[in-house]
Amino acid sequence: MKAARIGLTILLLFTPGFAATAHAQAAAVEAAAETADRAAVIADGIEYLRTAGQAADGTFTIQAGPGLTALALTALLRNDVPLDDPMVVKGFKALEGFVKPDGGIYGNGRIKNYETCVAIFAFTEANADKRYDKIIADANKFVRGLQYGVAAGQEDQSNVWYGGVGYGGPERPDLSNTSYLIDALKAVDAPDDDEAIQRALVFVSRCQNLKSEYNETEFAGKVNDGGFFYVIPTEKVDPSEDESYTANGGLRSYGSMTYAGFKSLVYAGLTKEDPRVKAALEWIGKNYSVTENPGQGSAGLYYYYNTFGSALDAANLDAVVDAEGKSHDWRADLTAELAKQQNDDGSWANANRQWFEQDKNLATSFALLALSHCNDETK
Repeated sequence: MKAARIGLTILLLFTPGFAATAHAQAAAVEAAAETADRAAVIADGIEYLRTAGQAADGTFTIQAGPGLTALALTALLRNDVPLDDPMVVKGFKALEGFVKPDGGIYGNGRIKNYETCVAIFAFTEANADKRYDKIIADANKFVRGLQYGVAAGQEDQSNVWYGGVGYGGPERPDLSNTSYLIDALKAVDAPDDDEAIQRALVFVSRCQNLKSEYNETEFAGKVNDGGFFYVIPTEKVDPSEDESYTANGGLRSYGSMTYAGFKSLVYAGLTKEDPRVKAALEWIGKNYSVTENPGQGSAGLYYYYNTFGSALDAANLDAVVDAEGKSHDWRADLTAELAKQQNDDGSWANANRQWFEQDKNLATSFALLALSHCNDETK
């Protein structure tokens, strides 16, 4: 592919009558080749899930619960695998088996918010004919009830955890699960001013390293770089004994949480004029990368790729300007990096075992979800 592309470029440059249009035609060839390469990368990833990822019962890595099955199905549908594909049919039959009488969609209940939210993604993608209306409505009601403050019938915003949600519900909320909640609510077409989204915005704003009227926690101004962190601590910690802290007791911003936080701001209806959005975009520009999860290195890399792609897509950004003033076509950069990292069998996996990304089904699902935001039609 690359050799043919270069050869045609040279031919255009040195053929009489074509000099004036050579660069334009060469660019068109490059664009067509990149589209073909992206399609091939996606096709290989899908084929891995089909031939090696899915178990006989339709699940994907079921020992980790139904969340991976939901993520895989969402990734397949967002990359245009049809709903009547046997792999998809089997997957949804398996996922339906995790629907609970309380409306949740989960396994043992330990991570019921996360599992129900990602199941909502899958069921809404498959609901063009309204077949899953009841499952989605019940799940929507279920996750809303897990939000901190709501679950206890309290509307006291003075609690720093107000509006957040954790893996299993309101206990120790974190930004990742709160972002999943907001994503799930948007998947069921909740408006920007939805009460649950606006509650979540209170918590999300408090997870940003930005001193403002929206964040008056003790951590707000200690780093003040506009990035986001994972959880708001309520217990005293010696900063020298925990690498997530700075020397002055602040919480370090990092990539995946900053993109998750930024996307949540967008989904809550904030515009580029809002100081929280401005600060997040400044951090993103200063820390632009498709080779690592900034602040975390290789840890959570594929989760990062998904939050990176989905956030920039949600914000309708086609380019990111880095700290040196260079403009990056993030879709092209992300596609090229994922193509380079893809294994010979079509899968992806992280050598860093943190957050279970050594599992090929999880990493491959995240990679395919990220690539679904890189297609030309998403622009």
